[in-house]
Amino acid sequence: MKNLFEPCQVGAMALANRVVMAPLTRNRAPGGLANARMAVYYGQRAHPTSGAGLIITEATAISHQAQGYADVPGIWSEAQVAAWKQVTDAVHLQGGKIVMQLWHVGRISHTSLQPGGQAPVAPSALTAKTKTVLLIDGKPTFADTSAPRALELSELPGIVQDYRVAAKHAIAAGFDGVEVHAANGYLIDQFLRAGSNQRSDAYGGSIENRARFLNEVMQAICAEIGGERTGIRISPVTPANDAHDAQPQALFAHVVRLLAPLNLAYVHVIEGSTGGPRDHQQGDTAFDYAALQHAYTHAGGHAAWMLNNGYDLALAEQSLASGADLVAFGKSFIANPDLTARLRAGGPFNTPDRTTFYGGGDAGYTDYPTLAA
Repeated sequence: MKNLFEPCQVGAMALANRVVMAPLTRNRAPGGLANARMAVYYGQRAHPTSGAGLIITEATAISHQAQGYADVPGIWSEAQVAAWKQVTDAVHLQGGKIVMQLWHVGRISHTSLQPGGQAPVAPSALTAKTKTVLLIDGKPTFADTSAPRALELSELPGIVQDYRVAAKHAIAAGFDGVEVHAANGYLIDQFLRAGSNQRSDAYGGSIENRARFLNEVMQAICAEIGGERTGIRISPVTPANDAHDAQPQALFAHVVRLLAPLNLAYVHVIEGSTGGPRDHQQGDTAFDYAALQHAYTHAGGHAAWMLNNGYDLALAEQSLASGADLVAFGKSFIANPDLTARLRAGGPFNTPDRTTFYGGGDAGYTDYPTLAA
């Protein structure tokens, strides 16, 4: 039986344990640049016995157009590559592993964050019923997303290229791999779902067409850095950022069958509503996550299977016994840099300060005590 605290091999990465630090947006990268404070934060959570076996960074914009929130990092410029090196160095100094989550927000943005104040882009010109985070007078403030414009067919190869270059940059910055953010109602997810994709060309309509953009992105990244250094995050039924589709089981079964031949490091699945109820469903029936994993393995996929959303030790052990390989923990890693040690010991656990989640300085970021403190 798999043990949460045992070493394992995930693609090209030898991990010290099966505990994963989930991607957590913290809005502490002014100018889109990683910094010394971020290096401390990630380094604190990288120790192979007390921290995560694998750290997934906060979502990182692949281009200026891909940005949708204030003070989030990017990976499209040489300056950003250099800035991220201090983070990967800090993690590797502790003996940890870290991958970068590659992000294009699509319509989940605001004109004030876009190049030249232009409209955000999306598969279709449908405004998301959600909010983003802006900095107003230096304070994080929730604001309605701006109305997007529909991407022209001729623009899509350029965005696929942005993903490829971002993956190349991530490896140059010292990352052990990348995770493609195809979840939570952002650009790739917007293409996947009928609720946000009303195109009539080769990228809209049927499930096969709506999954075409995801497939092209994954093919490009795997060709650039290798499938063994590439993961993907999906969220089959989350309503996050106005994501919805009436047939998620058929849609995501097709998605994982596309992923199966790519020799990926892992597939990261958010169960239920991101950060909310695990039993949330879309469509007429509850989503069958075991069937999703079976569809992947039946198609020849052998990547590590990572599960996420509301996990504690007991649920993690149950999921490992049922076929998962990795378990991702989110908010608990914000407040507990030594979460793995605390899970081993059965606690106690620090309580996260929600007022410091988005933006700020060291408070609620690098100042949480460890058990050894």
